[in-house]
Amino acid sequence: MSNPTVVIAGAGLAGATVATELRERGFEGRILLLGAEEHRPYIRPPLSKEYLKGDASIDDADVHPGHWYAEHAVEFLPGVTAGSFDPGAHELFVSDGGRITYDSLVLATGASARPLGVPGSGHGAVFPLRTREDASWLRAALEVGGRRVVVVGSGWIGLEVAAAARGYGNEVTVLGRAAVPLSAAIGPELGAVFERLHRDNGVSVRNGAKVVGVDGGAEQVVVLDSGERVPADVVVAGVGATPNTQVAERSGVRLSNGVLTDKGMRTSIEDVYAVGDVANPFLPALGRHYRNEHWANAIAGGTVAAHAILGERASYDDIPYFYSDQYDLGMEYSGYPPLAAGSRVVYRGDVEAREFIAFWLRNDRVVAGMNVNVWDVQDDIQRLIRGGERVDADRLADQSVDLAAV
Repeated sequence: MSNPTVVIAGAGLAGATVATELRERGFEGRILLLGAEEHRPYIRPPLSKEYLKGDASIDDADVHPGHWYAEHAVEFLPGVTAGSFDPGAHELFVSDGGRITYDSLVLATGASARPLGVPGSGHGAVFPLRTREDASWLRAALEVGGRRVVVVGSGWIGLEVAAAARGYGNEVTVLGRAAVPLSAAIGPELGAVFERLHRDNGVSVRNGAKVVGVDGGAEQVVVLDSGERVPADVVVAGVGATPNTQVAERSGVRLSNGVLTDKGMRTSIEDVYAVGDVANPFLPALGRHYRNEHWANAIAGGTVAAHAILGERASYDDIPYFYSDQYDLGMEYSGYPPLAAGSRVVYRGDVEAREFIAFWLRNDRVVAGMNVNVWDVQDDIQRLIRGGERVDADRLADQSVDLAAV
């Protein structure tokens, strides 16, 4: 193959990472990067963090400056979406009716914000948060201040939006289906730490609340299954996302909670890969498939796919990682949530002061760790997870013992 063509369907962080890694590793073939949005690739975490709080420009979220793509011979095609592909002919059908021949195809189609799906939720004052436009509209609504903001969903996005909204002086209510915020992500014990954080900052947190409608009459209200009506000038839907599997489904790719891939991000179709939010890769460390939507996954999966395209040994062995900033609390999490579920939690530091590290132990082995307002410990946390060795829980909790020595 003298001049192979790699087509990347999706221009988010994962797709941009594939293109970047290919060029950095000396790939000299043609690279086409197709983006459904009109913007060049950007990173999503700032949309609910720095940008939404007013601490950064929207352009700070760009993966690369605009000139990078031409300088690296990456043909960026904004506003072009994939429809399906013909595996036998190695052709991708795109939105303008054309077709693109590929040697390798990467599905990086991402995910879409899950709608509230209740009567009245299509009203203009109900905001999702997924794209640059979503973030810009929501920021404009929040920065007015003094408004009644109702956030539906008590996961990471919902709580980050709540913190940003309070920062502008709004009255904020969080409505969560679970008994404790974040319980599905980090368990009820740690979720309670974040619930107290928000209550301490004046947020009304309502657990076990099921939204059944949004009434946009003379006074907009969010209607609960109990019949209660919560007044809201702004409603934010933070109820998760669903992987965009349409291209894969139309083309016969094997699916299960996203696009199934092996450890090298290869799908069930030869020469076709999947990365980012849409991919459900096999993780050797877990011995099973695991899909996650955090930005570090986009980088890790995109890097692995590029190596596999180049014929190099490629395996997804990065430990899942994410972070969050809320008020004066910053945290980082590394580990495997499927293993952490139901595991024993060991603390190092002061939980009440919100300066601590939490370790999840299964069979005396660290499977996840979260540092809250404690910094420069991620290398040690990841070392303990990767090593898979039994640890002494008392030494792990003892701050007089250097974490590097545990």
